[in-house]
Amino acid sequence: MRRSTLSAWAFVHKWTSLICTLFLLMLCVTGLPLIFHDEIDEALNTQTWRPAHPEGPLLDYDAILARALHNRPGEVPLFMSFDIDRPVVNVTTGPRPDAAAGEMHFASFDHTSGELVAPSNGDGGLMDFLLQLHTDMFLGLPGMLLLGAMGVLFILAVISGIVLYAPFMRKLDFGTLRTTRSARLAWLDHHNLLGVVTVAWVLVVGFTGVINTLATPILDYWKADQLADLTAQHQGGTIAPGQFTSVHAAIAAAEAAAPGMTLQFVAFPGGAFSTDAHIAVFLHGRTPLTEHLITPVLVDAQSGRVVGLREMPWYAKALSLSQPLHFGDYGGLPLKILWTLLDLLTIFVLVSGLYLWLARSRGDARSDVLDALANGDGAK
Repeated sequence: MRRSTLSAWAFVHKWTSLICTLFLLMLCVTGLPLIFHDEIDEALNTQTWRPAHPEGPLLDYDAILARALHNRPGEVPLFMSFDIDRPVVNVTTGPRPDAAAGEMHFASFDHTSGELVAPSNGDGGLMDFLLQLHTDMFLGLPGMLLLGAMGVLFILAVISGIVLYAPFMRKLDFGTLRTTRSARLAWLDHHNLLGVVTVAWVLVVGFTGVINTLATPILDYWKADQLADLTAQHQGGTIAPGQFTSVHAAIAAAEAAAPGMTLQFVAFPGGAFSTDAHIAVFLHGRTPLTEHLITPVLVDAQSGRVVGLREMPWYAKALSLSQPLHFGDYGGLPLKILWTLLDLLTIFVLVSGLYLWLARSRGDARSDVLDALANGDGAK
């Protein structure tokens, strides 16, 4: 590789690393507890809820909906959602089908008895704080896009580091750690070795992290494109709540139309996720890796007949699959431990890279790198 080419790659590696390092350190540190968010939430939540009849039959969804509407007279159903790990049905109601978020009322019901379930005391706690800091730094979409840009710089830093590693190791055996010559050289060898060892994981987490920062525009586009197209094909006259078919039957029909999937939520007629004449049943996969893959099914609100379904397009699937891959929470405790170890190694790579920059000589650091590569010495 020519010296001018090495110079260009060294420039890219230096500045992309410097710009994104502090952001990446924040993401790695906040990401550590988020890997174990389920276990931490369970430990912090001292109020353990239990269903009234753990071994008893589940109420049908019509009975739950009737109980919710009885508690909110004059309101109409908007959404019905379902907890994954406990028999709880959540019902959102409002004064009209197109009610704004501030007008909606959310209530949870025991699926075995119909009794109200108190909200979890973990809401708004430590894990929610860390998650929001990790995803958007409390800045909303601008924060997500900023972190996405830092993720792109990080990927460029990793790729440029791989390019520079080959000439760096030209006269050295793989894994060589020169700990007797100088502290800075020892740090450099550890930085390069651990950077190469973790490169595959870092690229996976980096790419999926960038995709996750685009969640809002991706989902908005999916709603405006695919979901809007599905509902536009089956518009009909407005159906009043009293004319709805059995919600339980509508859900059963949707599940029969998409075997192998389970309930995520139901959108009632008149809202943004359905039409004026249909109940939209959203289903998702049954495994931790596929539970974010959603299939909407439209059911005629009067007849209960399935009239259409639409699988998620590739870009929405990429977003859905990137979330479990990013946090490593789809393979149980062993995968979480592996993700933790790799995260800690990545923190060391970032800190060592920052140290090497701060401890550089007063001369042109980029020239030092090129001279070291040319001589096979490996010193920056």
